[in-house]
Amino acid sequence: MKVTRVAYSKNLNHGKYAQLKEQAVHLGRVRSLVWRRYGSVAGVGIKDRTIRDQWMTDGTATGFGLLANAWKETVRDAVADITANREAAKAKVRRAVSRLDVSDAEKKRLYTALKRDQWTSEPYLRRMMRKHWRRGRNKTANQIVVRCDQYRTFTLAPGGNVWLAVPGLQRRQLVKIPLNTTMAPTGTLRLILRAGRVEVHYAIDAAGMKSSQRPCGTRKVGVDKGYTEALTDSDGKHHGTELGELLTIESDYRKVRGQRRAKLRAVAEKAEKRGDLAKAKRIRDNNLGTIKRDRRTASWKCRVRDITFKAVHAVVDKAGIIVAEDLTKTFSSRKQLGKNTNRRLAAWTKGITAEALATVSDRRGSAVRLVNAAYTSQAVPFTDILGVRKGDRLYCTECGAVWQADHAGAINIEQRDGDPDITLHTPHTRVKQILFDRADRQRSGLPLDQDSSTRQLCQCGERNIRPRCSTLSNE
Repeated sequence: MKVTRVAYSKNLNHGKYAQLKEQAVHLGRVRSLVWRRYGSVAGVGIKDRTIRDQWMTDGTATGFGLLANAWKETVRDAVADITANREAAKAKVRRAVSRLDVSDAEKKRLYTALKRDQWTSEPYLRRMMRKHWRRGRNKTANQIVVRCDQYRTFTLAPGGNVWLAVPGLQRRQLVKIPLNTTMAPTGTLRLILRAGRVEVHYAIDAAGMKSSQRPCGTRKVGVDKGYTEALTDSDGKHHGTELGELLTIESDYRKVRGQRRAKLRAVAEKAEKRGDLAKAKRIRDNNLGTIKRDRRTASWKCRVRDITFKAVHAVVDKAGIIVAEDLTKTFSSRKQLGKNTNRRLAAWTKGITAEALATVSDRRGSAVRLVNAAYTSQAVPFTDILGVRKGDRLYCTECGAVWQADHAGAINIEQRDGDPDITLHTPHTRVKQILFDRADRQRSGLPLDQDSSTRQLCQCGERNIRPRCSTLSNE
């Protein structure tokens, strides 16, 4: 398994940064050209080598003003991005195919055509891909991809910081970048230019990392993603409890700062309309910059990642199998929650949590199983009754017991692993009907299709062989 590490330039002079910036702008045009010509159906099945050979033959490459290795690596990287974008759309199409009312053989045929990029000749698949695969466009003009044999590293003194020498725009002219680390980067590098500083991204083998030597637990644990905390496990333990406050503070800060920037932008626009261009330029140069904002955002993201990864490590310490909800699903409408609540929930870091679960589990040897999250925070644990959710409390409609909603969700997520009726792609409307049917069968005393000894209707604890809901309440 590979993980990404980032080294930063240290005291890089303006002349070297300007050279790298000019090269990144030229490579951005190459990347845009790849997306414009091959970022749609026309690029299906076309390899980066085919594009490279064609451009060298028809003379397109001569107008780039770049060294051959530089633009070739950019073409390879852009084609990889287009492929990843297309594969993400295929995941949504596969879910749509699973809901079709056709035979299993027909579904298998559609799955095969989708996998082999033969969907362009299938009307249904082509229509669904056009729906879910929107034509992309490139907005990146600050990146340089450097192949592993095109740069060198050196130090000026034993034990000193590493210097990185990368090709520039002219042949045999290297741009030497001082780094803030004593560890030399390896493999293919990605240089990202931001606010006068160069970020050097490279991949290393996770097996040699210290955290990879930590063993995982042996239990099976369900986890639920929350807002006030990063994760809540099926034992009722909350991990990363400071995450909610961090997200709220940053969201409120951005709201106030955005309002003030909007006022200044309006003043600058009015100054331009009345001909006072000097005032408008002063406002844009001194008050509407993004350097401080980007620096604060980068720091905030690092803190969020740190909290999330520590929470996942705490879960893996006791879990060999982690059952989690599928965090790739989109949220439903939250209009009824109010503007402030919706704005704060928009900063919900689902992607970071999903990345942390996958990365840490692979590194430490545990397994992650994804399940359907529909109604996991609304069903009373150990039953199939849909309770009443009020804030972070879940009230049982049968016995009146109170659960902590995230804890209940974690237990339901753990129990949903291996459910024969509720699969990962079962629609939420179907999940709700299944839960209603199961609850009705329990009330009528009929046996359930699955193991009825572990799911009993909660009625004052007489028929419940599990601990009662009220024993787990915080109230």
